[in-house]
Amino acid sequence: MATERVVDGRRMRPRGRAEQHRAATPLELFFDLCYVVAVAQAGSQLAHALAGGEIRHGILGYLVVFFGIWWAWMNFTWFASAYDTDDVPYRIATFVQISGALILAAGVPRAFADGDYRVTVTGYVVMRVALVAQWLRAAASNSGAHRTVALRYAAGVALVQVYWVLWMLDIPGQAKLPTFLVGVVGELAVPVFAERPAATAWHPGHIAERYGCFTLIVLGESVSAATIAVQSAVDEHEAVGQLLPIAAGGLLICFSAWWIYFARSVEEHLSGNRRAFVWGYGHYLVFLSAAAIGAGLEVAVEHAVGKAHVAAHTATLAVTVPAAVYLFTVWALHSRHTKRGVALWVLPVSAALVLVSPTVLVAGIVCAASVALGIVIHKLQGEEASGDL
Repeated sequence: MATERVVDGRRMRPRGRAEQHRAATPLELFFDLCYVVAVAQAGSQLAHALAGGEIRHGILGYLVVFFGIWWAWMNFTWFASAYDTDDVPYRIATFVQISGALILAAGVPRAFADGDYRVTVTGYVVMRVALVAQWLRAAASNSGAHRTVALRYAAGVALVQVYWVLWMLDIPGQAKLPTFLVGVVGELAVPVFAERPAATAWHPGHIAERYGCFTLIVLGESVSAATIAVQSAVDEHEAVGQLLPIAAGGLLICFSAWWIYFARSVEEHLSGNRRAFVWGYGHYLVFLSAAAIGAGLEVAVEHAVGKAHVAAHTATLAVTVPAAVYLFTVWALHSRHTKRGVALWVLPVSAALVLVSPTVLVAGIVCAASVALGIVIHKLQGEEASGDL
């Protein structure tokens, strides 16, 4: 399999899965940093809706918008892992995708407030059309199974974008959600359909690193959102006594979330398309819940200073529910494949305890305790005390 990187803008050959020293490029990292604007917008709108008591509306809007954010990022990442040439045409196509992400982000407030997805879908389609162009370039540069796979991807992605344009323009309000789910199924089915003739040449180590980078960015966004919320509340209300436990609990949750995710490399688990699809698709919940933790902390802060129109228990659930989802999902995707004995059940039990925690601080203590318990168990089992859960 060809591993040569072509920089003359004429050929786009598959890269090798066994390529040495494969790492995220500066362009990929720049893509992530620009992309997180959309994540921040979605989290901010979720926090606003929850604090205003519009819980069902906020959660549904968040799930819909975040799917577009996650899926476009995921498709870019896997394509780059297989075909990144880092030449001029590739970079221009990536800049177009970044522009689409910013358009999507600009439309998020309107999507939440009025159910108007026109701007959001427009940004999404811009990103996807750029990806279609990339797949067509890959098809033109290859023959045999690689050409067939690339053409299948291009056709599948393009067809679903036609559906999204029709959905944006013609679907009445009450039918938006059911027909949205139809589009989701179509999007998820494209890789399964496209890679039947052969698997693309994605790199396990590169994919694991890319997902780790985005997890870091999303967790950092949660810390940033919570910090800004606490700062604003202190400036306006000086409610330090009520805010410190929330801030401490939030930091413990975020620190523990980082520790748990990066405890052990998942590269060896990504040994084929079947495992990789489950792992990659499952990260919708990882990214979604990690970003929602920051939104929940904003709600908890606003409740502490009397701004949120929800009960105290609801404000706490805004943090504990996404934290529990994160712990359980990371366990399902990572930890259960590498644990044995008692260590296997640390995260599921911790997720259940976080879910029923009466305060954010208690939830943070539970998360930190799960990390500490993992270290102790591994010492007792005679393994290296790396702290992996």
